[in-house]
Order: sequence, then C-alpha cells, then structure tokens
Amino acid sequence: MYSAAGPGPASPFYWNAEVRPGLRVAFTSAAAGNLALHVGDDAEGVHENRRRLEDSMGVAAGALRFMSQTHSDRVAIVDGSAGSGHGTGASPAPHADAMVSRTGTHPLAVLVADCVPIVLADASVTEGGTGATAVVHAGRAGVANGIVAHAARTLRRSGARDLTAWIGPSVCGSCYEVPEDLMRSVAAALPEAASRTRAGTAALDLPAAVRRQLGDAGVGVGHVAGAGPACTLENPALFSHRRAPGAGRIAGLVWRT
Repeated sequence: MYSAAGPGPASPFYWNAEVRPGLRVAFTSAAAGNLALHVGDDAEGVHENRRRLEDSMGVAAGALRFMSQTHSDRVAIVDGSAGSGHGTGASPAPHADAMVSRTGTHPLAVLVADCVPIVLADASVTEGGTGATAVVHAGRAGVANGIVAHAARTLRRSGARDLTAWIGPSVCGSCYEVPEDLMRSVAAALPEAASRTRAGTAALDLPAAVRRQLGDAGVGVGHVAGAGPACTLENPALFSHRRAPGAGRIAGLVWRT
C-alpha cells in the first residue's frame, strides 16, 4: 500500500483533495507508476500499479474506469457494469477522450503524459442536481475538435447544473514547441493557444486554451496546486512523452468517498 504522506516524493499523488464533501479529485505523479497499458511496462505491471492506486484511493479493486484514448471528440457514458481496469470480468475500456458518470458513483481516470487532463463535477447534488462527474483528455487534436465543450454538454444533458473543472499537469506554453503554421492554425480559433518558447519559436499553450473553452462553456475552474511545477516536461516527478517517450502516463482521477 502507498504511503499516506501528502503530495511529495513519498506520495503517488501530484495533488489530491476533497473538493466537495465526499468528492475527491487527484492527479498522480510518476511515483504511482505507469498506469497505461499501451506504453512502457508489461500488462501485469500496469495492472498492479492500478490495483495499488485503487487501494490508495480507497475504492474497490477493479472499480476504476479507464478509456482507450484516441484524440477524438467522443464522449463515453459509464454504465453500471464492472470497472475496466484489470481485464478478467471487466467491461472493455471505451474508445473515447471523455468519460461521464451520470451519477458520479463510478471512479474515473484519464491518462496523460503532456496532454491536458481535466476533471469535471456537478456541485449541485444537494440542490437537486445529479452529482455527475467526468474526465477529459485534451491534447492538441482534442482542444481543436471541441472535446471539452462536448463533455460539458453531455454532463448538462445528464442533469448537471453547477459544473466545476480541475485542470491537471500538462506541458506548458513555453515548452510545447510546434511549427509556426500549426500554432497559427490553432490560434485562429483559440487566440489563447498562441505562445512562444523561451527561444522565441512557435508553441501552443493548451492549458490556456482549455481554460478559455471551459469559460465559454460556463464551467468554473477549481484551484490545483501540486508538488512542483505543473509542466510535465519541466517536472521530473511527472511523466512526459516529450522528455521520455514511452516511460509512462499519469492519471487524473475523480471519485466519491
């Protein structure tokens, strides 16, 4: 079992907080191990990392739901079946880049290693709302094709009334170097995405673009202050595809206690 220490070198979490009574949001660090089946470790090692993470979260083994992420605009609705974490007897991971639990009772995970992980929750459960939750994987393609707004719309169609989002670690606008024409293309629709590296070359600020999209969708953004820089490339305690391709993926998590 993981150490009970707070975020830091001995913790599997970059940030972990009870954001509402009975609702927790967290983002893991590399200390949680690689949580993705498509990179790095063998499958059994990943399953063991997931089991240990569930134990640290205090949720049932196999309860944590994962997606098969494809940089799409697809949103999956989680049903009442078993979790998708460990294979035997579990429902398959949906091919999607956002996942919604309409009741908020399913622990959800999104995996990243430079893309932007987003957790959303309906805060109005005590005022007639649903308590619905969601996780979103927003890479460059996802930001461009509107996955953030699509997830928010899906939550609202499910009855959510008062949405808040938490944005986890990702590559920052000073580190995400891209070709000039690509930066200009994305910035044509989202000016906040335009950025420059410290060397002055073209870059994308995906966290800023995500904040703009959440604001346009009427979603407030909660505070996240984790252990060290929020840039995955700059923080060695986080996985970064740009720094070490295939090394692993961190997770954004939401669950009820």
